[in-house]
Amino acid sequence: MDRRLISALAALLLLPFCLSAAPRHYQLLSPDGRLCVEVDAAPQLRYSLAYDGVPVLAPSPIAVRLADGSAYDGAVRFQKAIRASVDETFAAPVYKRARVRNHYNELTLRYKTFDVVLRAYDAGMAWRFVSRSGKEFTVENEQAEFHFAEDVETTVPYIRTERPEDSIFFNSFENYYSVHPLSRWEAGLKAFLPVSFATQRGWRINITESDLLDYPGMYLQHLGGTAVGGLFAPYPRDVEHGGYNMLQGVVRSAEPYIARQPAGAALPWRIVAVATQDRDMLDSDLVYALSRPAAQADWSWVKPGKVAWDWWNDWNISGVPFRAGINTETYKYYIDFAAANGVEYVILDEGWAVNLKADLFQIIPEIDLPGIVNYANARGVGIILWAGYWAMNRDIEGICKYFSEMGVKGFKIDFMNRDDQQMVQFYTKVAETAARYRLLVDFHGAFKPSGLQRPYPNVINHEGVAGLEQMKWAQPSIDQVTYDVQIPFIRMFAGPMDYTQGAMRNATRGNYRPVNSEPMSQGTRCRQLAEYVIFEAPLTMLCDAPTSYLAEPECLKWIAAVPTVWDETVALAGKVGDYAALARRKGDAWYVGAMTDWDARELTLDLSEFLPEGRYNVEIFRDGVNADRKASDYVREVKTITVSGAQHTLTVKMAPGGGWVARIW
Repeated sequence: MDRRLISALAALLLLPFCLSAAPRHYQLLSPDGRLCVEVDAAPQLRYSLAYDGVPVLAPSPIAVRLADGSAYDGAVRFQKAIRASVDETFAAPVYKRARVRNHYNELTLRYKTFDVVLRAYDAGMAWRFVSRSGKEFTVENEQAEFHFAEDVETTVPYIRTERPEDSIFFNSFENYYSVHPLSRWEAGLKAFLPVSFATQRGWRINITESDLLDYPGMYLQHLGGTAVGGLFAPYPRDVEHGGYNMLQGVVRSAEPYIARQPAGAALPWRIVAVATQDRDMLDSDLVYALSRPAAQADWSWVKPGKVAWDWWNDWNISGVPFRAGINTETYKYYIDFAAANGVEYVILDEGWAVNLKADLFQIIPEIDLPGIVNYANARGVGIILWAGYWAMNRDIEGICKYFSEMGVKGFKIDFMNRDDQQMVQFYTKVAETAARYRLLVDFHGAFKPSGLQRPYPNVINHEGVAGLEQMKWAQPSIDQVTYDVQIPFIRMFAGPMDYTQGAMRNATRGNYRPVNSEPMSQGTRCRQLAEYVIFEAPLTMLCDAPTSYLAEPECLKWIAAVPTVWDETVALAGKVGDYAALARRKGDAWYVGAMTDWDARELTLDLSEFLPEGRYNVEIFRDGVNADRKASDYVREVKTITVSGAQHTLTVKMAPGGGWVARIW
C-alpha cells in the first residue's frame, strides 16, 4: 500500500482524538498520523501535544516580549493559517548518515507582525517565531513553556555553580544527570538542554532547540507541578577579560533584554521529540533537519578522522631519548605515531602558546610551530591547535588567515562557558571565517550543538558533555559508567560529542581512582572500543599516550581504522541509564557497538534490522571472562555468521561496566 495513503488513513482514525473545536483553534498531524499538535491562535497563543490520542503536553503558552512594549502573542491581529507538507531527502556531509529524510507537516499562523511556524514530524514537533516587521527589534524575553499532562520521570543536567557568586549563565555545560519525578525538581536550580522525560507509559520525551546561530541558548526552569519553561541569558553589557588562565570573557553586567534581532529574523526552533522506545532517540535527525541548509556547496575539503591527543595522557611517553613534554621533539613523536597508524591528526593542546597572555601569536620557545606543521604535513598528518576563547575572539580573521597559511588544519577552541547572544554569535563567526580558510573547528568548553554543523560542516565537533577528561580528577563517587549510557539518548540527541575516549588503563568499579598524570577509565577495555561506534564524533580523540597504544596493537588497529562519519545509522536497542546498542555502516562494512551500566548484561541483537540474508565475516571484541575483576581483559575473535530467516540474531554478553563491538563485512 502507498505510504501516503497509509498516513492519510492513520490521520482519519485519529481525528476523534484531535478535533478543531473552535475558530482559531487548529490541529496539525504528523505524516503517520500518530502525533497531534493542537494550537489556539487567539486570544492566548498556546499549543498542546498528544500521541496516539494520549495527552503528552497540556495547553502551554508561548510568546515573545519585545523591548518596545509590544509582543508576539495571541493579542496581535490574527490573519490566517497556512498549511504545507514536505517530504524531501538531502545530502548530509560529515554526519551519521549520508542522506537525511526531512518529512513533516507544517502549520503557519500568520499575524500582523509575526508568524508562528509549527512542524509535526513522526518523531516530534517544533515551533519557532518569525518576525514580519520591516525593522530591527529587541527581544526582552521569550515565553516557551512545556506543561506535561502528568508527572514524568526527569533526567536533568542541573547547573551547579562552584562558587555562590557565579552566574548560572557562566558554566561548562558538562554536569551529570539527576533522575527524579518532574514534580520534585530541585528548588531554585536551572538546567541546560537537552533535558529528557519519561512518561508513565514509558515514552521518551526530549526537549532541545535547533538553528541557534544568533540568539541566546535556552535553559529550563521549573514552573511548579509538572511544568517547565524556557530561561535565557541576558545580553551582556560589560564583558571582562578573566576567568581560568585569563582565557575567558566574564560578564560583569547585562542589559534588560536577551537579544537584538535584524528585520525578518527567525528565532530558533523549540523541539519536543517523542519516542515510544528509548532506542529511537539514538539516531534522531530532528536537530539536524531543523537547522538551515549548508552555507556553501563544496565541503569536500572537510576531512573527519581521529586525533592523537596529548593533554589527557599528560604527554607521558616512554622509551625515548628526550624529555617528554610540550616541545618539538614530543610532537614529532606523536606525528610519527599518527602517520604510522593512519591517524589523521595530532593536536597541540593547551601550553604551546605563552600562558596568561591570551595571544596565539606568542609561542613558547620550546615549540617550533612552523617546523612541526611542515613535519606533519610531509607525513600526511594534519595539525590542530588548541585556542582559548579570548585569544581567538581578539582577531578571528587574522588568526585564521595566519595559521591556515602556515598549514594548520583547524582549531579546538575552549573555555567559552556561555551561550548568551554575543557568545552564540562568536560560534557562528568562527564557523564562517574558518570555513573561508578551510579550517576545522572543534568547540570545547561549549554549549550543546544546536544545528550549526549543518550550515557549517567544518564545525566538526562540540563538547558540552562530561567526557573522559573528568576521570583525571573525578572521585570514585562519580558514576561515569551510568552517565555513558544516558548521554547517547539525551546529549547525543542534540549532535556530536567531543567525549575523548580511548583509555588503555581501565578500572572496575572498585578499582577506579583519579590519577591526573596516568588516568584510567571506569569500565572495561571493550567499553572504550565500543564508544568509537556508539558516540557520534566526526573528529574523535585517541586520549591515551602513543606508547600505551603501541603496547596494545590489536586495540590500536581497531581504533585507528574505525570510521568517524557514516553512510547509515540504525538504533538496535537501548534503555536510558541501562544499555545502548547501535549499528553504523560505512561503505560495505557495518560496525556494531553495545554498552551496559554496572550490571552484567546479555543482549540479543536482531541483525536482520540492518543486514540482508547472507553469510558474513565478523570481527568481535568482547569482555574477557575476568573483565569483572580486571577491566582490561578482552577477547578478539574473527568468525563467520549467517543471516537468514532462521538465523538472524547475535548474542552479546557484557561484564559490569562492559562493552562489545564488532565489524561485519
